[in-house]
This record gives sequence, C-alpha cells and structure tokens, in this order.
Amino acid sequence: MPAAANPSGDLVIAPVSTKGERDEFVDLPYRLHATDPSWVPPLRMEAMELVTPGKNPFFDHADVQHFLARRGGAVVGRISAHIDHLAIAQPPEQGMGPGTGNWGMLEATDADVAAALIARAEAWLRDKGMTRVLAPLSMSIWEEPGQLIQGFDHPPTVMMGHQPERYRGWIEGAGYDPVKTLYTYELDITKEFPPLIQRIVQSGEKNARIRVRNVDRSKFDQEARLILDILNNAWSDNWGFVPFTEREIAYAGKKFKPIVREDLIMVAEYDGEPVAFMMTLPDLNEVLAPMKGNLFPFHWIKLLAWLRKPRVRTMRVPLMGVRKHLQASRLASQLAFMMIEFIRRNAISRYGATRGEIGWILEDNQGMVAIADAIDSHVNKAYRIYEKAL
Repeated sequence: MPAAANPSGDLVIAPVSTKGERDEFVDLPYRLHATDPSWVPPLRMEAMELVTPGKNPFFDHADVQHFLARRGGAVVGRISAHIDHLAIAQPPEQGMGPGTGNWGMLEATDADVAAALIARAEAWLRDKGMTRVLAPLSMSIWEEPGQLIQGFDHPPTVMMGHQPERYRGWIEGAGYDPVKTLYTYELDITKEFPPLIQRIVQSGEKNARIRVRNVDRSKFDQEARLILDILNNAWSDNWGFVPFTEREIAYAGKKFKPIVREDLIMVAEYDGEPVAFMMTLPDLNEVLAPMKGNLFPFHWIKLLAWLRKPRVRTMRVPLMGVRKHLQASRLASQLAFMMIEFIRRNAISRYGATRGEIGWILEDNQGMVAIADAIDSHVNKAYRIYEKAL
C-alpha cells in the first residue's frame, strides 16, 4: 500500500512493513507521554510482542495493518487498523457483527495528525469491505478497549489503558458517536462490607452445597482452561463478546502465570460443579511505572523480587463470571459476594493491599453495577467506545 500525503503539508502516512518501522511504532508513546505522570510505560518487549505476527495469537484470526505518520521524516503518529474475523461472526446486536472493523493504538502529536491517521485507517477498512467502525480497540476487545474519558488524574492499574484527554476531542471531531461506556470501580478494601453483604457471605459459608476454593497453581493449565471455559460461557451474550481461541487461552495463561497467586483467584462450585470464578491480580503497574519500560540493566532484579513476594496498594479484578444458567439468580450474587470477600481478606492480610479496583464493567451491565454499588465502590475511571458508518 503506497504512502499517503497530506495535501495541506508534508505529513506522510505509510503502512508499517519492516522491523525497524515496527520499532518506531512501539517507541512513539514512550516519547509522547514521557512527562505524563499518569501514564505507565509497558515493558517494551511486551509492547513489541503485542504488535508482532506470530507472537500475538490475535493475528491468527484478524487482518491487521499498522500505520506510521511522519512529518519532515520524524514519526508524529501511529494507528492500527484491523478486522477481527471472530468479532464479525458475532450477532450484530452484541456490538460487533458483519461489516464491523476496528482501529486502535492511536497516538498523535496534534489534531491534524490524528485526523489523517483515522481517515487512513477508515480507508483501509473500507477497501476491505467494512461498512462500520467500532473504535478505539487496541487491538482486541480483551486488551485495552476504549478512550479514557474520566480518571486522567491517576495511573491505570494492570491491563488498563491511559490516553490523553485531547484524544477524545480528536475522535469525536472525526465524526464518531458514543456507543458504549466501560467503567472501573474502586473501593477501600480495609473496610468491611455492609452488614447485609456480610450476612449473605455468612449464609453461603454455611451452605454445604457451596464451595469457594483457591485455584491450584500446580494444575495451572487445567485451571486456566476451566476459568476461560466459564468466561466464554458467562460472557457469550454480552455486548462486545469475542470468544477466546485455544492459542489465546495458552497465551493468556503464559502471560498471567508470573503474577497469578492461588489465594487471589477463586472458583465457586455448586453441588460439585464449577459455576463461577473471580480473577484478582496484584497491580503490576505499581512496580513497572518507575522502570520506564525497560528491565535492563537492573530493573529485572527488582521485578523478580517483587514477583516472589508482591506487596501492593491495589488489587484489580479484571475478570469474573457466572455460568449463564445461574445468571440473574440470587445464588449468582451470593457467589460473587463470597469470592470478593474471601479475596479481600487475603489481599489485606497477605499482600498489604488497601485498595481494590473492579472492571471494566459495561455501563448497562445491571448485575455487576448492582454488585459494585452494594460493596460501596465508586467509579474511578470511564472509557468510551465509539462507532461510525463508513
């Protein structure tokens, strides 16, 4: 695909096609956000893996093209355009569906660069037969979806994104309309939950049909498959859902294994059947932030020590789910409250945590919003996903 020039200046946008260009693509946000105290630089090797075919299994079921914008030879912006074939196979009423392409990973020095990059991504999607854009997604719905619209004043937790506030105006200025808002909720976990929630938990603890257990790290692969099986079942009717593939299950397991703690991930069984899970992760961003994306020469020692015995302020619940046949039941809420409470106790006593974060949660997920409200949590960040007809 040839480079595209901006007739109003010397801005040139070209597809990424070489390793050197991929390096420039990955490096740009480290330069643009170096002075933003709320941006947490990811490890460069992980950022590179995310955009490399053969490394990230997202490429197995998606067509992807990355673009770089240059002005006077200097890189001034980037964007990814992609078509997830698993996403376009989903029912349209669930947000994705036929004809829906995506862009993401937007970074730009100014509004003109952003507008040109978005237009280029749209043209690429249009050329491939797409009729609608859902964005930003960087790159899968399971990675860093949405543009931050609330919570710019504090860093994101592990696996959450952070974009400057001005990007929102650039996206909306390109003709995009809001389609869904995703929330994260925070709470002070040093405080006991309200009396009603305590009674619900205590009732569950006395119920012989309910068992809430830690995962068994010695059976990591087996437990990972169990959790992702519950997840695929529990989330299958949700807006934006895209199923995990076998390779993605293995990839996620490998990625999470270093920070997985048995006493922070719970599986709930009812009459011996695993029906729900809750995954909690120590906030790795707390230790990564000062490293500026680099493990060498000496940061790897600090990271290794932390992984052996993590002490954190924040614990994040990125994923939880209850099998569909129990959703909307009182039992589903009870199991959720039990898992939250057991993890809360462990997070305080064993890791020194004082703060919890749950999310992301869809704005219209009434069940999860009700659970978040019941434990006295409040919204601390909001991300917005937009759409536009092509």
